[in-house]
Amino acid sequence: MTTTATFSRYADLPALIGLMGGDEKHDGASLSTTDVLWVLYDRVLDVTPATAEDPARDRFLLSKGHGPTSYYAVLAAKGFLGVPTLRGWAAFDSPLGHHPDRVLAPGVEIGSGSLGHGLPLALGSALGLRAQGIRKADGTEPRVVVLVGDGELDEGSNHEAIAAAGRLGADNLTAVVVDNASSEHGWPGGIGRRFEVEGWTLREVNGRDHAALEDAFTPARDGRPLVVVARIRNGN
Repeated sequence: MTTTATFSRYADLPALIGLMGGDEKHDGASLSTTDVLWVLYDRVLDVTPATAEDPARDRFLLSKGHGPTSYYAVLAAKGFLGVPTLRGWAAFDSPLGHHPDRVLAPGVEIGSGSLGHGLPLALGSALGLRAQGIRKADGTEPRVVVLVGDGELDEGSNHEAIAAAGRLGADNLTAVVVDNASSEHGWPGGIGRRFEVEGWTLREVNGRDHAALEDAFTPARDGRPLVVVARIRNGN
């Protein structure tokens, strides 16, 4: 579904987010993703409301599905959602819940919120696209980008996906980890090292720097999956 986005700039995102209230405990989690989400949809992902069902589209999976107000705001700014829809979010008859639902919300690729599921799903999607031989008009593979939180990397399913992706050379897969220092266990050498030792290409950037994020998302073309660690602090 294509909508006309009245508020279509990065500067409009605070106003769009402000239309959604009632989940203040997750405000920090949501706002930590705003800049990453904007850069992805504004500069990186090859997907629009008109191509949202195209098999050759790029795919974005939000694993960090709790506190999705920034995600909904970006989708509205880009025309996937109508701005009035945001006003009734989380109401009984709203398609926009506290966790995104792929069946109800246009532009949403997976139902998420149960931490630890998004990265394995993204790997499966990347491998599935490869198995089907799906290509864009320019001959390149569609990208699968998944946004995960540092805290959910404590889940064992993520460790298995990290190891498998590196060994299978899933270079159409990009993971972006929003590192807001919420992980309880962490990883020796830091988050990036966890991916790097399993064969991923690692890039670490300031999670608020749009130019640095765009550069970091540039495909490496080295036969390896890409991880971008976006360092940020809740509320900053």
